[in-house]
Formats: sequence, structure tokens, C-alpha cells
Amino acid sequence: MSVYAVALAVAAVIALTAGDLGVLWRLSLFTEVDEDAAATWPSVLVLVLAGTLWAWAGWQSLRGPLAGPPPELDRDARRLRAALYAAAASWLFYFLIPSWPWWATVLDALVMWVVVLLFHPVLARNLKYADHVRGAGVLAYGGTAAVEVLGVLDLPMPGWLTSICGLASLIWMVLVLRAQWRDGRWQRATVLYGVASLLAPIGIGLASGLLVGAGASTTPCRPPTP
Repeated sequence: MSVYAVALAVAAVIALTAGDLGVLWRLSLFTEVDEDAAATWPSVLVLVLAGTLWAWAGWQSLRGPLAGPPPELDRDARRLRAALYAAAASWLFYFLIPSWPWWATVLDALVMWVVVLLFHPVLARNLKYADHVRGAGVLAYGGTAAVEVLGVLDLPMPGWLTSICGLASLIWMVLVLRAQWRDGRWQRATVLYGVASLLAPIGIGLASGLLVGAGASTTPCRPPTP
């Protein structure tokens, strides 16, 4: 998280001095910068605040026990922890690649597919209809990988498949977060971070619209060249 915080600060300086929001926008909203957005003081401030919230949430999730020795983990929990760290690491592609190629999407989906399978034995006691929940996760991420591969091979694909995978992913995440909330091994901040990830796409869309509007009515940070 310290590396992310430093990168966020550097991106903010670049935005203020060079008038380029691209890096800061990607670090805080995880999308490509809107062409109509200008590097104004309000927009830079909003983006830095958004990035600060992500940094805090990530720190809450990854810092480990607050005090005392770490809890003893059984084999299933250790495997799940390793898979979750791998899933978090796969998101680094968002910072390194402007737009995800098909293989990055497939890799991310396969990592999450493994997470789905490993969540099952750890949370089964707190999951009602655990097998159905696992099936939804397998469909969501296995289907996403299949959609990408079919697209690359230019093979026919039903148009509704992507929507089904998205709905299955939403169902799986909601039910797993509910089970985590009931399980004492997860901090409340970690579960709330998962809830935030569900709401983030809506927030990102709203923030993008507000920043574009602010950029159209506010003087950019960099003075115009005479």
C-alpha cells in the first residue's frame, strides 16, 4: 500500500504541473481518462481522495491481525489466502496495461475461478446452499474466460452469455460477502471493502461525469502557453 500511496502522490504532482490526468485517473478510478476531463484543482483533489480511500481499504485488508500472534490457519484457509493474494496481484495489470488484452482477462478469470473453488470448503458452514453458490461462481468466471477465448477464435457465441456470467458473478459475490460477515475470521473492514468493490463501478461512473463537468467549467491547473 505504501508503493500505491507514493505512486498516487507522484501522479498528483504530474497532474498539477503537466496538466496530465492520465496516470492519476487510472490509479484512482481504474479506467482510461475521459478525453473531456481537464486537470483542474477540484478534479485532482477528487481523484486523490478516491485513491486515498482505496489505499486505506487495501491496508485494512492486507495488514493482518491488529495485535498478538497471527491465527493458526488450516490447509484450506492457507490455500484460500494464497489464491486471494494471487487475485490481488493480477489487478496490477490495470496499472501496467492501458487496456486489457484477452489473455489478461482470461488469466484474471481463471485466478478468480480458483478462488471460488477454495472459498467453498472455508465458508461452507456459513453458506446456505453452498453448492449452488459455488456453481454460480464457477459459471461466472469460467464463463468469462470461455467468452474471451471464443472471441479470439472468432467462434459463434450466444449474446446472452456475457449477461449470465455477470449476473452469476454478482450473486456469488453477494452471498460470499454475507458469509464472510458471519464468519469471525474476516475483519469488518475487509468485508466492507468487498461491498465497496461492488459499488465501485457506479461510483466511478458518477465521479467521471462530475469530473468532466468540473473540467468544462474550471480553469486548468497548468496556465496556458502564451
